[in-house]
Amino acid sequence: MKKSGVGVGSASIILVFAVLCLAVFSLITRVVTKNDYALIGAEAELVAAYYEADAVAGRILAEILKADVIPDAIFGVDIEIEKDSEQGMATVGYTCEISDSKALFVKLAVGEGSYEIVNWKMQDTDEWVLDDTINVWDGE
Repeated sequence: MKKSGVGVGSASIILVFAVLCLAVFSLITRVVTKNDYALIGAEAELVAAYYEADAVAGRILAEILKADVIPDAIFGVDIEIEKDSEQGMATVGYTCEISDSKALFVKLAVGEGSYEIVNWKMQDTDEWVLDDTINVWDGE
C-alpha cells in the first residue's frame, strides 16, 4: 500500500528552516537595534551640549544688555565688537563651544537699550579636508 501526504522528514526540514530564518532575523534585529541605540545616545549628548551652550549664550546676551560698556570677555568667552558710528549700533559676536567639532556662533546688533539677533546658529568647527586618495577613472 502506498502512503500519500507529507512525511515526517519533510515537515522536520521545513521546521528547521523556519527556526533558522527566525534566528537570523532576530540576530539582524539585535544588531540594528544596538546601532540605533548608539546613534540615539550620541544625538542625545549633542542636544544636551547644544542647550548648555545656548544657555551660556543667553546669559552672555543678558550681561551684554546690562553692561554700560561691552567687555572683551564674559564667562571666559571672548567678545568681538565692531562699532558702526553711522547708526550708533555695535555688532557683537561670540562663540560658545558645543563639542570638539561644533560651536554655537552668535552675532548681535546692539544699540542703546535694544538689540537684534543677526545670527544664532550651530556650525561645524572642523575644517573640511577633501579626500582624493581614491583613484577614479577619468575617462581616458
